[in-house]
Amino acid sequence: MIPGQNPLCIALDTPDLARAVTLAKALSGTVGYVKLGMEFYYAHGPKGYAQVAAMGVPVFLDLKLHDIPNTVAQGLTSLMKLDPVPAIVNVHASGGRPMLTAAADAVAGRARLIAVTILTSLSDHDIHEAGYDPARNTAEQARDMALVVKSSGLDGVVCSPLDIANIKQATGPGFLTIVPGIRPPDSAAGDQKRIATPQAALAQGADILVIGRPVTGAADPVAAAHAILESLHGH
Repeated sequence: MIPGQNPLCIALDTPDLARAVTLAKALSGTVGYVKLGMEFYYAHGPKGYAQVAAMGVPVFLDLKLHDIPNTVAQGLTSLMKLDPVPAIVNVHASGGRPMLTAAADAVAGRARLIAVTILTSLSDHDIHEAGYDPARNTAEQARDMALVVKSSGLDGVVCSPLDIANIKQATGPGFLTIVPGIRPPDSAAGDQKRIATPQAALAQGADILVIGRPVTGAADPVAAAHAILESLHGH
């Protein structure tokens, strides 16, 4: 966890602008970040983003850019013109070093730039079927990708909670791990395959915990977020 920083990032995975704004306003002051993904940004673009960001909570703009270096760099250059600039933006680590370094140059420290390693919805079988090295499992693949990401000048990675320890050991202090696949003990896994509780992920060294449906789907999202924060004390 980043010292002195609230580790909760709530995923507002909805194309509903009014709901996203309402949730961001309610959660401001309770959580560290909110995350806006493709389903929201493709529906509402910069104007919708601005309405959510105006609620005062830092935004992780989760668009997972992945293309040739110039295209990704130009896309990030456009995102850096948003007002306010997102706190966190991301790309796919599998875009390779030339794309990653072009992304870092485009962002130039104005936001935290992170790279997605292996999606938490993928198992060992899934990555091998997709053409990844059959001699390496998801944890080994994520670790090796994280090393390339770090040496390309990015701030951290998105990784499974099961991959945190290996990545932290390989990359050393100061390299961020932003961790989806977080499920409180009484929550369903949904479409995630490699998951952990908030307490377990934090104990492994997670810096930011991305949690969606267990909070946004609760009858009282603010109370649900508070309950998760309370559970982290003395993890």
